[in-house]
Amino acid sequence: MAVEVKGIPAHSRGMPSASITVPAALTIAGSDCSSGAGLQADLKTFTAHGVYGLTAVTCIVAEIPGKVTRIQAVDTDILAEQLHLLLGAFPVAAVKTGMLYSRDIIEAVAAAFGQLKQKPALVIDPVMVATSGDPLLQRDAVQAYERVLFPAATVITPNMDEAAVLLGKKITRAEHLHSAAEVLRARYGCAVLLKGGHLRGREAVDILRDDRGFMELRAPFVPGVSTHGTGCTFSAAIAAGLAWGKPLREAVRRGKRYVTRTIAQSFRWGRGDGRIEALNHFRHAR
Repeated sequence: MAVEVKGIPAHSRGMPSASITVPAALTIAGSDCSSGAGLQADLKTFTAHGVYGLTAVTCIVAEIPGKVTRIQAVDTDILAEQLHLLLGAFPVAAVKTGMLYSRDIIEAVAAAFGQLKQKPALVIDPVMVATSGDPLLQRDAVQAYERVLFPAATVITPNMDEAAVLLGKKITRAEHLHSAAEVLRARYGCAVLLKGGHLRGREAVDILRDDRGFMELRAPFVPGVSTHGTGCTFSAAIAAGLAWGKPLREAVRRGKRYVTRTIAQSFRWGRGDGRIEALNHFRHAR
């Protein structure tokens, strides 16, 4: 039985469709089977921003919000092959890294990026600890971040726990965010977006320190939402903005608005101790 496809002009049926060009962005991250974080969250965020998303898988993670049960890193050779093929075939305008897990993976990513003649924007989310508290980075990997990857970044986006690892001390008050971002900016030579949402005040406050100085971003803190993937989503939204050619500050502002909506409009299944939640990536970014 023939099925008619409506909405296609008769003169174009059977002919190649007109091509559409959009920016391409690459996420180099772990696979989260619950799709709330990792490369799945990144892809949904890219799509919401009208960007074609590419993925290079670093790890396969068995997790749900609040629980990580197993991490399996991919072989660095297959990661390197993914990066070689993608960066050679697509005009990648922005690269976003998420969970890199080990020194070997970080060095493989840095090597692939270093071989590019034209460098895309590079957004590094230094994923170290899951929202559940489970470690997502091997101990010897932090020095690899600092040695080979941070110096190449357009912006790094640590949360307070990750910044504490890099600084060697905890951040406990909102007024410390500026000085912490300043230290990281001076140390690594790239822009720093220090995310202060873990302070859990009336507002979620983030600080961007770039070559123009400080920019403060505030949004109402959304209480009662227990989910994961906010850091992945925020950094992916920034990468999407950069892929469209937006200046860093505009990309960060747009990313902040987007991640705030994904939290405020999050999905929920079940009740009580059996409740599970996920960010709502589906609304298109504005």
